[in-house]
Parts: sequence; C-alpha cells; structure tokens
Amino acid sequence: MWAIPIGLVILSGCLIASTQRNSDFADWYQHWLTACVGVLVALGLARLPLRRYKPFLFPMYCVTVLSLIAVRVIGVSALGSQRWLSFGGIHFQPSELAKIVAILLLAAVLERHPISKPVDLIRPLVVISIPWGLVFVQPDLGTSLVFGAVLITMLYWSGMKLEWVVIFFSGLITAIFTAGYPWGLLLWIPLISLLAYRTLPFRVTFASLIFLFQILIAFATPWIWENGLKAYQRDRLLLFLDPSKDPLGGGYHLLQSTIGIGSGGLFGSGLLQGELTKLQFIPEQHTDFIFSALGEETGFLGTFIVVFSFALLIFELLKIARRARTDYESLVVIGIATMVMFQVIVNIFMTIGLGPVTGIPLPFMSYGRTALVINFMAIGICLSVARQSFLNSENL
Repeated sequence: MWAIPIGLVILSGCLIASTQRNSDFADWYQHWLTACVGVLVALGLARLPLRRYKPFLFPMYCVTVLSLIAVRVIGVSALGSQRWLSFGGIHFQPSELAKIVAILLLAAVLERHPISKPVDLIRPLVVISIPWGLVFVQPDLGTSLVFGAVLITMLYWSGMKLEWVVIFFSGLITAIFTAGYPWGLLLWIPLISLLAYRTLPFRVTFASLIFLFQILIAFATPWIWENGLKAYQRDRLLLFLDPSKDPLGGGYHLLQSTIGIGSGGLFGSGLLQGELTKLQFIPEQHTDFIFSALGEETGFLGTFIVVFSFALLIFELLKIARRARTDYESLVVIGIATMVMFQVIVNIFMTIGLGPVTGIPLPFMSYGRTALVINFMAIGICLSVARQSFLNSENL
C-alpha cells in the first residue's frame, strides 16, 4: 500500500524530467515535493477512524459543491476547460476532491438506506448527479465518467441486484447503439424491457416505463451529441477508431503516443533517453500521456511492471474492503478502488489507442498536484480501514 504509490511517484518524476529536457521549466521536483505532502496527509488520515468523518460529511459535500460552482464563476481556464480555482498562485482542482467526498457520502447513504426497491435509488442518484453535472459542464468529460463508474460499483457492492444495475445503466448502451448500430436497438430495447418485467415490482408498469425511457433516449441521443458535447469532445470520441483521419489535429495525440510506446520495444531506450520524448512530439506528455514516455523509455518490461503494480494495489484494496468491520468502511474502500482502477484502465487505453482521449490522468504518475494529493488521501483512508480491521481482530 505504501511501496507501490511511492515507487510510481519516484519513477514518474524521472519520466516527467525526461519530457521536459528541452523546456525552460521543470515540474519533476514539484511532483516529488507534492508527493511528500501527500504522504504526510495520508499518514494522518491512516490514524483517523472513518466513523469520525460522518458528522462532517454533509458540510464537506456542500462546500465541495460550492467550490465546483465557484469554478464556473471565478475559475481559471486552461486548454479550453475551466477546472481550477487559484489561491495565491496555487491552482486547486475541486473536481478531484469531489470524487473522494462523493464516495464518503455515498457510502454513508448506502449503509443507512440499502437498495431494496427502485425508489431507494433516488438518494444515491442525487448524491452523485450534482457533482457529476457540475464537473461535466466545466467541461471535464473524463472526470465525470469516474462518478458513473464509482456509482455502479458501489451500488452493486451494497447489495443491489445485478439485473437492476444493468437496467439502471442500460440507457448508456441504448445511446451507443443509436449512434453506431441502430439496428441493435431492435433486440436491445425488448431485452431490457423483458429484464425489467422479470426482476422489478409492478412488472407491467415498470417494464412499460423502461421501454418508453429507452425509446426517449434513442430519439434524444442525436440532439445530445450535437448540443451536449463540445466539438473537440465529439472528435475525441470518434477519432480513436481511426486517428489517421486527422493526423495533424485531433488524431495527433493518439498517433504519436502509440508510435512512442511501440518504439520502446522490449526493454526501452532507457530513462532520459527517449528520442520522441526528448523532441516533445507528444503534447501534454508529462500529464495525461505520461504512459507513452514510460513505454518509450522502459519498453514492454517497464509498462508490464507498472500495470502489474496497479493490479496488485487494486487487489490489496479489495482485500481491505472484504475485511472491513462495517458496511460503510467497505463501501468507501470499494469506491476508492473503483476510482483508481477506472482511471488506470481509461488512461492506458487512451495512450495505446484503444480508447478516446478523455483527459483522465494516470494515478500517482501524471503530473498534477491536486490529483496527486487526493490520491494519497485515498490511500490514507483505505489504510485507516485496514488499521481499524487489524485492531478489531487483535481485540477479538
């Protein structure tokens, strides 16, 4: 739990230094200094039982929501998005904190009100939808997707039927079918309606409502595509299928990233030796595309070790979630595990050309001070759960 995050930070500091060899500025030492702050915060949180948070969860949530609103009013813009608040020259990204606060409050809601009937979904939906909506309009499509992944996993972990999870998020599949495979709706919509009929109460009523809802999504998807997403977001969602259609524009990141990773071969060119990294062919390589620098300079072996390390970290978090003393603690850890795992998968898929460019950073490796501190905070919270479980087993 300590060795993997710290090891990733040390490695990424070297990679960040490599991406900025020909620049007039350097962020690698700030990455390490921020990690030191994050470790200290994590050490403090590891000794604080999660039950101490409960009286402050709703005020924390309200402050977080207000900070997200403030971003829209007085936020700092960069690269076409307004995501940061500035305090004395230090930029803070409220959406990163919102992920942790939403997990904590959602866990408390699900512990107190388990999902036993469809109406029970209203509370967790409200908890997630407010920060999700405020993050989505920044616009920050990548971070907003994290909220959805966290909600799905925590609902299932809390005991919600798998069939209900499928029905609940079936609208996303309907939208995908509408955009790319409209003929698939002829099978998908009746299938979901049948699933609703077999698993939900008031069978005919709910099955009819689900059917009408799917039809509504099918008709609304084209309008949402044109008016709900920015032009560059639409390009990102499409160009990963064939980035060569716009090799000097929207597909440039993907093409250069895959070339850089592929050029690393088995063992890579060596740290600080990558030619594509040195010549800065890949924009924003020290942030969202740090994995491409890893692939070029450490090769397949280095990328395998990093991916295996993340898998080991997630496995450890799952063990902590299973051994947690209370449902609340277990839900918090599983939410954090989902947050980390989703970001790792989406970021790596993005850099190797298997997914669209969404702007999701690679935990502990991408440069970003707010994200790095929040990730260490998440580790500290999980270590608190592990510590309390250990103390409880000792007392028994």
